[in-house]
Amino acid sequence: MSDTSKTVTSSNPETQVLHAGWRADAATGAVAVPIYQTTSYQFASTEHAENLFALKELGNIYTRIMNPTCDVLEKRVAALEGGVGGLAVASGQAASAMAIQNIAQAGDNVVTSTDLYGGTWNLFAHTLPQQGIEVRFVDPKDPENFRRATDEKTRAYYAETLPNPKLTVFPIAEVAAIGRDLGVPLIVDNTAAPVLCKPIEHGAAIVVYSTTKWLGGHGTSIGGLIVDGGHFDWEGNAERFPLLNQPDPSYHGAVWTQAVKPLGPIAYIIKARVTLLRDAGAAMSPFNAFQFLQGLETLPLRIREHSRNGQKVAEFLRDHQAVKSVTYPALQTDAEQKRRADTYLKGGYGGLVGFELTGGTEQGRKFIESLELFYHVANIGDARSLAIHPATTTHSQLTPDEQAASGVTPGYVRLSVGIEHIDDILADLDQALTVATGTTAKAAE
Repeated sequence: MSDTSKTVTSSNPETQVLHAGWRADAATGAVAVPIYQTTSYQFASTEHAENLFALKELGNIYTRIMNPTCDVLEKRVAALEGGVGGLAVASGQAASAMAIQNIAQAGDNVVTSTDLYGGTWNLFAHTLPQQGIEVRFVDPKDPENFRRATDEKTRAYYAETLPNPKLTVFPIAEVAAIGRDLGVPLIVDNTAAPVLCKPIEHGAAIVVYSTTKWLGGHGTSIGGLIVDGGHFDWEGNAERFPLLNQPDPSYHGAVWTQAVKPLGPIAYIIKARVTLLRDAGAAMSPFNAFQFLQGLETLPLRIREHSRNGQKVAEFLRDHQAVKSVTYPALQTDAEQKRRADTYLKGGYGGLVGFELTGGTEQGRKFIESLELFYHVANIGDARSLAIHPATTTHSQLTPDEQAASGVTPGYVRLSVGIEHIDDILADLDQALTVATGTTAKAAE
């Protein structure tokens, strides 16, 4: 167990990622969080065991539901986001699915932004409907589209802060305000904008992450995390949220908004843990949690460098005559999109850059195959620079119309700019563009 005799509190991300939720091991004095590679935990007594299972007190029962290494990760990310609790799960996809399944069931619906990662689009367009949950896609350019798509069976709004790969910042506060008027919580995937954006501060009720990406930062482990903001009035909107306000037959009739009230405003995140995680079993391994804790410690520093390099890459591509268009939050020409980028992203605009070559798909393919420093992989948020062609990979299961709605065109190339020296990044892009198009950057001058 952690030694809590000294508690470091701070609102600064650089301090939170190093100190939140852990000081040292009480038994050994170890400063680094141990990997608790165990399935089970010894109960102090039969009364202790009974209290844990009845949720009269919180503690470790079984690693499928909770683990001390995962617990520190959950506390640190919750602190970083300004939430009241977190839940570590096996992947970002599991986090997105569970965030909705926790409050929606067959016959309900969710309203989502069209600007989504391809895997999330498929989850929403196919898998959730197969489970009886309707998902309604709306264009976030007009926030009122969310209001228009809402009815008495709507259980949540869903969006990505910085959509991958469209890169147009979502209007968090505007849609969250509509949701508050109607009693609908906003769930925000903040994977591409950690530290840069705090969705809970802008009204989001729930934040989800693929910890695989920037939080981990080193491309070694798969994971996801859900953070409960703790401010949404689930009880006051009881008719809309029966899963939280009616007796749960899977947990001896517990009414979640009442059962955990003495422990704080954690009904949503506790239910996700003790029902969905218990039953579906998408648990994060303690080893992966340890890996994410290592990445988290340098997250604020890496995000600064990703953002700085990302902007320089975007400007380099903007000025290259072989490039038809560049997609990057700082370079938005639409006034409203630029306002949103400046409002919600603080301290940088991230490391994702999209662009399209004048020669279309074939030039795009040749460009990717000519890269030497950039890796051609299906990932983002790695410390290394990465490149991919979404239309034939991450978004290939979408129809052409669905690809267009999510911001993917046939010749679109997405870069996840790493933290290598900027001169080396630009040199690799320049040589690959030269091979692919026969045009150098200097030709644009």
